[in-house]
Amino acid sequence: MNRVNIRIKKSTLKKLWQIMVIILLTLLMTQIIEYTASVYNIINNNNSSDYTAEYVLSQLGSRGDEVRRIQRKLKQLGYYTGSVDGIYGNNTKNAVIAFQRNCGLTADGIAGPRTLLYLGLSSSSTGYSSNDKYLLAKVIEGEARGESYVGQVAVGAVILNRVDHSSFPDSISGVVYQSGAFDCVYDSNWSVEPSATAKKAAEDALNGWDPTGGAIYYYNPSKTANQWIRSRTVVTVIGRHYFAI
Repeated sequence: MNRVNIRIKKSTLKKLWQIMVIILLTLLMTQIIEYTASVYNIINNNNSSDYTAEYVLSQLGSRGDEVRRIQRKLKQLGYYTGSVDGIYGNNTKNAVIAFQRNCGLTADGIAGPRTLLYLGLSSSSTGYSSNDKYLLAKVIEGEARGESYVGQVAVGAVILNRVDHSSFPDSISGVVYQSGAFDCVYDSNWSVEPSATAKKAAEDALNGWDPTGGAIYYYNPSKTANQWIRSRTVVTVIGRHYFAI
């Protein structure tokens, strides 16, 4: 009897072991399948809107505070006339497309990182001080007062493009106070405090918005007879200013 019981117990243990092996193999296969599926989704989504959403803060169908900020800024710039309701509908998309075209960006209607940067809504640090911003705003006020908002940002962008250019000083103050660079520094315009618009234009330029496409010079053809500046290659015209390289 003892031997029979032992054989039965061994047989039972064997079956239990087989069942455990099957369960473990099933669990392992399930994990493999789930892992494979997740990898497939990641690869497959590399070209999908879901994957792109990691890099796109707002696009058609989006809702929230980010959309409200975009709508508010586009309305301020004159591109958007709808309600600031936080709903990224066709009106918002069309306004974004118009803004992107004006700035030389890919006009896809998606408010991605670069579009947000040009809108002045990027969270990245500019690396410039409040004094730099104030000085930039003073030049914008003195040189572009009366120009459109885009035209004011453009003047600020030229100053920053000079900072980055090897032929000019490597600071805003150095560029602004370079001998003969800006007429406003030497006339009564320099005593005028920058307006809120000029300060905002300076901020947008510092955030990376360059409506000029890289210009390092600008001039008003109706106010200058300087043949050298007129000989520069004009890249765009904004308001009364010709922007050149």
